[in-house]
Amino acid sequence: MKIIYFFSIFVFTFFTSAAFAQDPGERLNKLEEIVKKQEKTIEQQQKTVEALKQEMEKQKSGRASLEPGAPSASPQSGGLFGGSSLTNPNISAVLNAFAYSSNLTNEELEQRGIPGFTTRGIERQRGFNLDAAELFIFAPVDPFFNFYTTIPVTEDGAELEEAYIVTTALPAGFQIKGGKFKGGFSRLNAQHPHAWDFTDIALPYRAFLGGEGLGGEKGIQLTYLPALPVYTLLGAEVLQGENELLFGPDAGSGPHAFSFFVKSSFDTSDNSTLYFGPSVLFGKTKSAVITSGSDPALGAELQGDSVLYGFEMVWKWKPSSQQGFTLQSEYLYLSQNGDLEDFGAATVNPLVRKQDGFYVQGIYRMNRWRIGGRYDRLAPFSDTFKLAGTEQDLGSAPWRAAGSLEFNPSEFSRIRLQYTHDRTAGDGRENNEVIAQFIFGIGAHAGHPF
Repeated sequence: MKIIYFFSIFVFTFFTSAAFAQDPGERLNKLEEIVKKQEKTIEQQQKTVEALKQEMEKQKSGRASLEPGAPSASPQSGGLFGGSSLTNPNISAVLNAFAYSSNLTNEELEQRGIPGFTTRGIERQRGFNLDAAELFIFAPVDPFFNFYTTIPVTEDGAELEEAYIVTTALPAGFQIKGGKFKGGFSRLNAQHPHAWDFTDIALPYRAFLGGEGLGGEKGIQLTYLPALPVYTLLGAEVLQGENELLFGPDAGSGPHAFSFFVKSSFDTSDNSTLYFGPSVLFGKTKSAVITSGSDPALGAELQGDSVLYGFEMVWKWKPSSQQGFTLQSEYLYLSQNGDLEDFGAATVNPLVRKQDGFYVQGIYRMNRWRIGGRYDRLAPFSDTFKLAGTEQDLGSAPWRAAGSLEFNPSEFSRIRLQYTHDRTAGDGRENNEVIAQFIFGIGAHAGHPF
C-alpha cells in the first residue's frame, strides 16, 4: 500500500509540475500575441497623431479654417460619398425662403429709400419670397491651393457670387486669396445671408454698401497671422470696386478700391471670448444711387472719393453646449467728397458727406431655441450732407428695431419669426414688417467662423 501511495504522489507531482511548467509558456505566447496587437495599434495611432500634427501645421500656415464655411483642407478627408476630396469635392446647398408682410404696398416698399444715403428701396414683395438657393463647392486643388465657389440661384437665374483660390502652404503665417470673394472689411460683409442672425442686413450696411454689403468683389487679399499670445490677423485687399453704392464699376479703368483690416480675439473667461477689430475701405466713386437729384426720373451721379471706416465687436458666452449668449455691434463712418451732377437741373455741384451708423444686437440660445433683438441707427454722431456748400435737410435720423424668435430642429434647418419697426423714410412714415423665414441646408457644409 505504501508503494501505491508513494507512486500516486509521484504521478500527481510529475503531471502537476508539467502542467505548471507548460502554463507559463502558454501565457507567454498569449502575452506576445497581445503585445504584437498593441504594437500595431500604437503604430496606427502614431500615424494618426502625425497626420493630425501635419493638419495643425497646415492650418497654422494656411488658416483654411478661417474661410467661411470651409471644411478641412486635408486631401485625405472624406468627400460627400467618402474617398479623397481631391476627386470628390464637398458640395452643399442652402435654401433661403421667407413670407413677408408689411403695412405698406409693394410699390411703396420699392420707393422706400433712405434720403441722403441711398435711393434703393426694399427689394421684397408682400407674400412668399425666394431669396436664393445657394450652391457651395469646396475642394483642395493640390497641397498648395484650396478652391471655393458660391453660386446663388434665384428666380432671375444663377450668378457667380464667389469663386476664389486660397493658398495653404505659405510660410510664416501668410496667406493669399484671389478671385471673386467677400472681403475682410467688417463682419456682416464677410457672411452669406443665411448666416445672419436676422433676416436682413443691418441698417448701416444698407445705407453705405447695399442690401448684401460689399458683395463679391474681384481682387486679391493678403493676410498675415503672426505668432502672438493673442490671436491677431492682419489683412490687405486690392479690389476691382464694382459695388454700385460705394464705388461703381466705371469709377476707374482698373482696380480702384482698397481695404485694410485687423481681427483680434482673446478669452475673457473660461466660458467667454471677445472678438474685435478695426477696418477701412476706400477708393474712387461713381455712383447714381446716392441721391435722386432734382428730377428723380433723370437722376444724379456722384464722382469723387470715398472712405468707409468700421469697427466690429463680438462677445460670446457659452457655459454649456445647450446655452449661450452673443452680443454683437458694429460702427461705420463714411467720409465722401466729390462732384454731384444733377441731370435734371443740368448742374454740377460739390458734395461733402460725413455720415455714420451703428447697430447692436443680442442673441440668447437655449437648446434649439434662440431669441434676439437688434437696434440700428444712422447719423447718431455725424450727419453732414453739404451740396454746393449748403447743408441739406434730410429729416429725422433713420432707425429700426427688430425682434426675432428661432427654432432650429437640427443643424441643417432653421425657422425664424421676425418683427421689425422701421423708421428709415424721410417722411417719417412707419414700416411694420413681419417675416417668417425658412432656411434648409444639405450636403457637406462646414460650420461658420467665430
